[in-house]
Amino acid sequence: MCLGIPMQIKTIDGFNARCEAKGVERDVSLFMLQHEPLATGDFVVVHVGYAIQKVTAEEAETAWQIYDEMLAPEAGRDA
Repeated sequence: MCLGIPMQIKTIDGFNARCEAKGVERDVSLFMLQHEPLATGDFVVVHVGYAIQKVTAEEAETAWQIYDEMLAPEAGRDA
């Protein structure tokens, strides 16, 4: 199973961006979206270090809600 993580673009330098999700920042390649207009503040789905799709803020939030629900049972096991 492949999993893409929605992240918000914080800075852009050519085909590279610094993106953030839930307080975690990563360097992400924008090369696969080079024909898509991207700007600071936009949301992208990141898979293995590459932005593969531009999404809306609402789509990113919905994905995170689902991920949080999936992870909730795991968090309960640590208690």
